Amino acid sequence: MAQNSAELTPLDYTRYDFKDPESYKVRTHRGISEDIVRQISELKHEPDWMLDYRLRAYRHFLDRPMPDWGPDLSEIDFDAYTYYANPLAEGDTKKRWEDLPSDIRNTFERLGIPKAERDYFAGVGAQYDSGTVYHKIRDDLAKKGVIFTDTDTAVREHPEILRKYFGKIVPYNDNKFSALNSAVWSGGSFVYIPPGVDAGIPLQAYFRINANAVGQFERTLIIADKGAKVHYIEGCTAPVYSENSLHAAVVEVVAEPSAKVRYTTVQNWSKNVYNLVTKRAVAYENALVEWVDGNMGSRVTMKYPSVYLKGRGARADILSVAFASEGQVIDSGAKAVHSAPDTSSKIISKSIAIRGGRTSYRGLLHVAKGATGVKAAVRCDALLPDAISRSDTYPYNEIHEEDATITHEAVVGKIGEEQIFYLMSRGLRESDAIHLILMGFLAEFAKELPVDYALELNRLIQMEMTGAVG
Repeated sequence: MAQNSAELTPLDYTRYDFKDPESYKVRTHRGISEDIVRQISELKHEPDWMLDYRLRAYRHFLDRPMPDWGPDLSEIDFDAYTYYANPLAEGDTKKRWEDLPSDIRNTFERLGIPKAERDYFAGVGAQYDSGTVYHKIRDDLAKKGVIFTDTDTAVREHPEILRKYFGKIVPYNDNKFSALNSAVWSGGSFVYIPPGVDAGIPLQAYFRINANAVGQFERTLIIADKGAKVHYIEGCTAPVYSENSLHAAVVEVVAEPSAKVRYTTVQNWSKNVYNLVTKRAVAYENALVEWVDGNMGSRVTMKYPSVYLKGRGARADILSVAFASEGQVIDSGAKAVHSAPDTSSKIISKSIAIRGGRTSYRGLLHVAKGATGVKAAVRCDALLPDAISRSDTYPYNEIHEEDATITHEAVVGKIGEEQIFYLMSRGLRESDAIHLILMGFLAEFAKELPVDYALELNRLIQMEMTGAVG
């Protein structure tokens, strides 16, 4: 007997679309200026080198034009956002859940964070607007030398490691939004895994925008030293407001020789968030970097996780998923840059656009001269359940070495009436039949997620499909 949709996946928008009273220890006024940049640095009691870095980035941000490609960003007004809003005093990150203010604790409890910590993760960080409010790592990992803290704390307590890598993978002058992040960044995760250490159980961070018209600019840096292994997972949500919010993060990942890093993202930003993120990894000899990237919310997303393969035998495995509904543009994809011999990469992109939403795959495959023996494969699959949505593919292949094996394939399909008829003949309603087909299309992505996240993906798809058929 078929189950109805409510039994399959409870439709509870309130899990994400709720707001706490806006109560902050420190909140700068709206708009960006050199004074705001200096104020943020002063609040954090940063060393001179970080202030200098912020100021260089801010000047580049002013000089750098907006991108003239991709989604329309013309409605972004940088002076309409608040660039720093912290519910706690700077540096007052809690290590015990019970020490958090009750409203913040209740927010994350509604999002399932404490349960995730108890049941699955080796360490958990939680960021609320500009402030990292909670961070904790298991004692056994800390004893092995694993560092998992917020990036602001790392500036103070681990400057010798952080300064070696900070801004080296994604320089402030990479693009306009990396410059913006570098000028006003706050929070994010800092992870260091010592040589030969396997973190075993994943580390998790959760990023929540609560206030109206607030920008979130976390800075994440993950270093897996020689032979180390780590899996880092992040989730993101925000309530719905009439004004837009801005999320412009930077993620830098370093996989030293023979290291393995997996970075999993499942985002569900509300449809008033501009999500403009730069995520980049460097993989050295025989290292493996895996991006598992799910983009299911926001008004506009521009995100292209990339791996620079700089050592012989390095590998990249990128799985990118986009789901766009009415009023959404998800412009995502991946980049693999082969600059060393015998490197390999695999890029799989899956996208669904419904109700007039738009998805785009934008990717780069680059093989440098001298990078012999490269093997690379790109596959882009798009599904359009209706006639008013759109999917585009913009692949860029730059191959400068003849000794390379490269494959690229792209398929755009629709849901066949015969598929729906078959499932309905087995007792499913039309909406449930389409939901089942969509989840089958995304099965390659869902199977890579922890169980809680896979269930969440199922719920999100079901919520988006409500009212789309019938």
